Amino acid sequence: MGIKSETRLGPYEVVSALGAGGMGEVYRARDPRLKREVAIKVLPASFPSDPQRLHRFEQEANAAAALNHPNILAVYDIGQQDGSPYIVSELLDGATLRERLRSSPLPIRKAVDYGQQIARGLAAAHDKGIIHRDLKPENIFITDDGRVKILDFGLAKLTRSEGSEDQVLTQTVQSDPGTVLGTVGYMSPEQVRGKPADARSDLFSFGAILYEMLSGKRAFHGDSAAETMSAILKEEPPELTETNRSVPPALERIVRHCLEKNPAERFHSAHDIAFDLEMMSSVSSTTVAPVTAPRAKGRRPTMIAAFAVSAVVILSAGALLDRLTRPAAAVPHYRQLTFRRGTVRAAKFAPDGQILYSASWDGNPIELYATGSAGRGGTSSGVQDADIQAISSTGELLLISNRRSLRFGAFVGTLARVPSGAAPRPILEDVQNADWGPDGSSIAVSRFVGQRFRLEYPVGKVLYETATGWITYPRVSPKGDLVAFFEHPYLGDDAGVVSVVDLKGNKRTLTPQWTSERSLAWTPAGDEVWFTATTSGIALDLYGVSLSGKQRTILRVPGDLRLMDIGRGSRVLITQGQRRTAVMVSTPGQKSERDLAIADWCQLSALSNDGEWALLEEEAEGTESGAYTIYLRKTDGSPPLRLGQGYYGVDLSRDRKWALVMTQATPEQLLMLPTGAGELRQITHDAIRRRDACLFPDGKRVAFVGIEAGHQPRVYIQGTEDAEPPHPITPEGVAGAIACSPLGDSVAVSSGQLMIVPANGGSSHAIPKTDGTEFIASWSADGQSLYTFHRDELRAKLYRVAIASGEHVLMKEIAPADAAGAGPIRRIHTTPDLSAYMYGFARDLNELYIVEGLK
Repeated sequence: MGIKSETRLGPYEVVSALGAGGMGEVYRARDPRLKREVAIKVLPASFPSDPQRLHRFEQEANAAAALNHPNILAVYDIGQQDGSPYIVSELLDGATLRERLRSSPLPIRKAVDYGQQIARGLAAAHDKGIIHRDLKPENIFITDDGRVKILDFGLAKLTRSEGSEDQVLTQTVQSDPGTVLGTVGYMSPEQVRGKPADARSDLFSFGAILYEMLSGKRAFHGDSAAETMSAILKEEPPELTETNRSVPPALERIVRHCLEKNPAERFHSAHDIAFDLEMMSSVSSTTVAPVTAPRAKGRRPTMIAAFAVSAVVILSAGALLDRLTRPAAAVPHYRQLTFRRGTVRAAKFAPDGQILYSASWDGNPIELYATGSAGRGGTSSGVQDADIQAISSTGELLLISNRRSLRFGAFVGTLARVPSGAAPRPILEDVQNADWGPDGSSIAVSRFVGQRFRLEYPVGKVLYETATGWITYPRVSPKGDLVAFFEHPYLGDDAGVVSVVDLKGNKRTLTPQWTSERSLAWTPAGDEVWFTATTSGIALDLYGVSLSGKQRTILRVPGDLRLMDIGRGSRVLITQGQRRTAVMVSTPGQKSERDLAIADWCQLSALSNDGEWALLEEEAEGTESGAYTIYLRKTDGSPPLRLGQGYYGVDLSRDRKWALVMTQATPEQLLMLPTGAGELRQITHDAIRRRDACLFPDGKRVAFVGIEAGHQPRVYIQGTEDAEPPHPITPEGVAGAIACSPLGDSVAVSSGQLMIVPANGGSSHAIPKTDGTEFIASWSADGQSLYTFHRDELRAKLYRVAIASGEHVLMKEIAPADAAGAGPIRRIHTTPDLSAYMYGFARDLNELYIVEGLK
């Protein structure tokens, strides 16, 4: 096509040419709407007349646009100009893997790192039913900061559609039977034979790429295409050690496992490959400490460092080889201990053989129960409102009661000691979790002090303190020399890592970051920490990690898995069940509340003024492979309308034409997503972090809570249709949950107490008789009152609060009709006349089991 600079393709301004290939020409362009540079691939002039090529080009757009993963090129848009289709994608700076391999093979660590990233990208595509079918170094891009991006899904085959399960269709590139698709040298044997190719074909191509990264030579190469294809079918590539003696045997084994001629003998999934490669890299990264001391002259330090790296890789390879070759473990044996509807919060083995657990059954308050290992449901101890934390070697309990909410899932309470046969004796306030030391007298706690979390062991001796996050599940090692714990970067969010700290305060991180992690315990030998966590969604699996950082999967079961305790004789206490959220709505004429939740972890964002529409955000297993997705749904329960992806929905315009959404990027940006026809608009383009936002009634202004570098949080206002930067309307430190007035003249802010802040930045008005624990459900229609509630109560009281006087009038109590397993109510939205309301909470239903045979 030969497009010149300054030419426009649709709304995009072409800047310069980047390159050309068999599937099109690529240009650097600028998107003036979002003020960012993009890459545009344009079909050559001859292509539109070729239906087959045109179909493959459209296939690339559809396949890539369906994916959202950091290791896959992001596709933004598709269009046509003068009969030539084009695709708009993110613009990358760096080079292809082919360019990186021109001079020499990659260092082993770099090859393993790139291999992990490629495998993760493939796994995400395969999970969506998309097969690449043309994986090669030319289609792998390495950015300047070391990120891998898989390019060119032009030959991808969609094996399932985005429809419902009963509407799934098979979609393929329409080619003659026996047509060979792919690139010679990287095709799988089944591709060479012209047979159907599934995900395992991509794994073969991946193996050929990994081989080339390690050796610098192609796995299969002949003087002609026919000879190369014959080698793929009949020959094995030379041993990697012939060209690179430092390649460990276990890494060679991974490559060979990918390059099996028979698809059934290869890895079963890209997830498995990524896991095995991660095992090698995690051991090496946690064993070799960086050299920080000045180096002496000469080459000796470099040689020592190289030897250390090689030694670590060999050690990790040996560990991986042991894992791959050892016999399969015996099938675990499960014994169910509880049989009621509700939630087991915690459970511990007692020295006398009893099992003590705290649970809430059938919506009743938490109680402490005891049961034998045979499990007959348990007998109540009569102790209520108490989470069991630990049992000492003498049988003394640690309990936490009277918990209060700090933020979302972060609760702290009163720690009490309970000697055998005695009443609880409170000893410490604001404790998150606690554990006994092996001596049965010293106690480890995670504790909230001075707006920070501390890890203390024994109580009063601070081993570690957070800056902004929080600490959960401190567990003392059997020798008493280490404390393991979860370290979370954001208060109330259960994403984080597993760390250990010694008695001198030296901390080590043992795992990569998880998106969710709950419950942790040491093995009796003290050689591993076991924990439950996940990298996506909310369903947790059981993992183990050694003190050197070697990580392994121990148990995967359907549903939500939690580790409660590890006892002697390979006995483990777990809970297994279902954890999901409910979004309940009540509208006029409706006989009972209706659950609008879409999948398993749905959050309410806004309720329209007429009560007929709800803005929802779904973030877990049920949609988009764990991606955060925004939906609009009628409150009569009609099927939801997917609007697009976003970190969470914030507000709905009064005319319901736009949804205000916050992105997952850092810093968070605000988008306007159309609920019907139209294009999304990004309305912020700055470095301000954002926590909450709302739309004014005219839809032309937005208020948000923002944090600029070097400043405390405050409330800002910005236009939605112009490029004017935001301006603050509150002093620094005055920020919290906010709601825009229906009159368009002010913003309600929960900051220490409820405040009304004029939109023009005038003097604020503090509402009397209020405090910072009240959250705003909505404004009244006349703008003279707020509807408020206290978050994290099981039964939420909704008040009308007069802005002038602060007078509180109880309007209604809100609680789920089915209280079994129901957690505290965290969000409420109402219509201005209270004719409709919507609220959300999490429901956790599980049972307690003893499991024997886990290793």
